Amino acid sequence: MSRQVVEGTLIAEGFDTEIEDCGDELAGPWREPKQMLSAQQYDSHASIHDDETAKRLGFQGGTIEGPTHFSQFEPLGTCLWGRAWFETGCISAHYRAPVFAGEQVRAFVTKPAPGARQTTIAMRKRDGTEVLAGTMSVENGASRAPTALEARIATLSPLRDPVILRDVKVGMTTRRVAVAMRHDQHLGAYYPFSLADKLKVITEPSRWYETGATPATSPWGRPVIPREMLSVLFQHKEDDIRFPVRGPAVGLFADQEIRLVDGPLFVGDAYEIVREVVALSGSRRTESLWVRTTAFKAGTSEPVATMLLNGATLKESYAAYEAERQALYGDASR
Repeated sequence: MSRQVVEGTLIAEGFDTEIEDCGDELAGPWREPKQMLSAQQYDSHASIHDDETAKRLGFQGGTIEGPTHFSQFEPLGTCLWGRAWFETGCISAHYRAPVFAGEQVRAFVTKPAPGARQTTIAMRKRDGTEVLAGTMSVENGASRAPTALEARIATLSPLRDPVILRDVKVGMTTRRVAVAMRHDQHLGAYYPFSLADKLKVITEPSRWYETGATPATSPWGRPVIPREMLSVLFQHKEDDIRFPVRGPAVGLFADQEIRLVDGPLFVGDAYEIVREVVALSGSRRTESLWVRTTAFKAGTSEPVATMLLNGATLKESYAAYEAERQALYGDASR
């Protein structure tokens, strides 16, 4: 069974999270995600998760990292599709509004039709602000519907007059880099904490994540890496496989999709990742680099997971932006 009913409340296998049946939707509890990136650094400077840096760029404070919110959807996905959610599940989301320390948010999933393998999701604040929107699904072969981001990326206009991303081209790929995640491993300046630190504050604890998990606690007999920490696994060696992005500058996650192909991924196992630029886009304030990261079992060509990430760099955070834009394009770019 992927779920049980306890005094009228749904409980997904592996979790103690109480899920409410709201008619057309299932909803998790209100949660207050914790800030773990206030000390994050890249390119030797602070990030959007630092209060001072964020306020300088017009935000009310340091933002909670987007994939932190994915954990609130894990019991919902398990409730719908059982263990398959941890094996071939995909969450695909457009981040619509930042969340700040102390704010509460709630995850919602639309009930799929019987037999359906994909549905829509949303996260909202207490005041109704939509934090993210997208889809969640489990693999259904070649006939599956496009995910939220697959549909979104298909409609993008090419980036016009790039400055920060002018040296980056669609199709660029990186070399393979070895990655792994141990419970007590400090993940460097880009992610200044360990999995053990995260599990102390994760919004939805699971017996499947626990150190020393056995067949009695995890269906796979081993501790599973939480989905939000797959984002960390795929990103924490950013300095080793970078694309030629101009900087220093400050960016944020605008869109993100994490798909399990042959999951789950396990604590301590060796993997290898490759990154590819799949699109470049932009807005009035940002230049966006869309990268697909593919994770393989170490030493093989067998993919186990992918991540599609739109990293949007704020133009105003790049000190040389206007001067370089003028030198490259003059007033024609306005």
